[in-house]
This record gives sequence, structure tokens and C-alpha cells, in this order.
Amino acid sequence: MKTILCYGDSNTWGYNPSTGERHAYENRWTTVLQNELGEDYLVIPEGLNGRTTVWDDPIELHKSGSRYLPPCLDSHAPLDLVVIMLGTNDLKQRFSLPPGDIAAGVGVLADIVQKSAYGPGGKAPELLILIPPQVRKLSNFAEMFAGSVEKSLGFPSAYQAMAEEKGIPVLDIGGTVRFSDEDGIHFEADQLDVLGRLVAGEVRGMI
Repeated sequence: MKTILCYGDSNTWGYNPSTGERHAYENRWTTVLQNELGEDYLVIPEGLNGRTTVWDDPIELHKSGSRYLPPCLDSHAPLDLVVIMLGTNDLKQRFSLPPGDIAAGVGVLADIVQKSAYGPGGKAPELLILIPPQVRKLSNFAEMFAGSVEKSLGFPSAYQAMAEEKGIPVLDIGGTVRFSDEDGIHFEADQLDVLGRLVAGEVRGMI
């Protein structure tokens, strides 16, 4: 059995923009991924609302992705593949970060995975970076994410440059799935289904 860790934020946790609650288990993209891959794979969802790449949030504590990633890898080892989808929360106005710095934060997480021994045989797991989609028109998150629509447009080029430098695969999901018109930063159930199938196709070519 191949083991896959999906490390992300509220969109991996399953935040429903229409209700503010959690999507049903069967609708989450990680569940769709599991169903698409079948019994030869084990998909482990590790989503946390508000998770950043490497930044300590002064208001929402314990959200730094870099702090929790090492023990998370250790806990679930051995891992054949780690899928990381982070960066949207780094767009919050309180961080004042350009796309390049956000991509660099993802690069730090990539380094943690690639320098670890939490894959089969004490080697590093394979790694796949998902580039978050463009932020859409914001509603109740408008003040918190002020300026994020424009910044998110720079994600594809910034992430791809980082990934090329480090020699790791990336998947720009923004060309296939989009955030909800409801709040601009989360997925509706139909998009989660598309995302799970999209990632499954990529995973089959990797492990």
C-alpha cells in the first residue's frame, strides 16, 4: 500500500464557504482522491484552518506549517508521497507578503520533506506541490485578505520558479478548479470533486 500525506489549510480540512462548517467527509477532495486511487493507496488528510507556510500568526496561534510538519511526517511515516497545498493564508494583510516570499515559504516546507528520512527505507518521500487558485471576490474575509486577489495572480510564476530551482513537481490547479463566489477563498463541493480527480491523475504518474 502506498501512503500519501495531504498537508494543507482549511481547503484540505474541508471548510464549506456556504455554511462556514465542514464539508461532509465524502465530499472532501482528499476523500475523492482516496476513492479514485483505490485500496492500494492510503490517503491521510492533514488540514488545519488558517495554516500558513512558515509564518507565526500573532492572532491565530499555532498555525505555522513549518513547525508542525516535522512531527507530522514522523507520526505518519513511512510516507511514499507528501502533497502540499499552502499559501492562501499567507495572503492575509497582517503578513504583508509578496508572492515570491510566499512561494519561498513553501520551499522551506519542501526542504523539510526532502531532507527527511520519513519515506520507505529511511529515504525522503516523494513530493508534490499544488499551486492554490486565484482568490476571487471576497465577502466576510475582505478586510483580512485585502489585496490578496492581485497577489494571488502571482502564485503560478512564483511557485514554478521556486519548484524549478529545487527540482520538485508542481501542479497549477487554478486552471481547472476555482474558489467559491461565496467567500472567494474556499471550495464548493463540486470543485472538491474535480480537484480530487485531478490530483489522482498526477499521483498515478508519480507513485
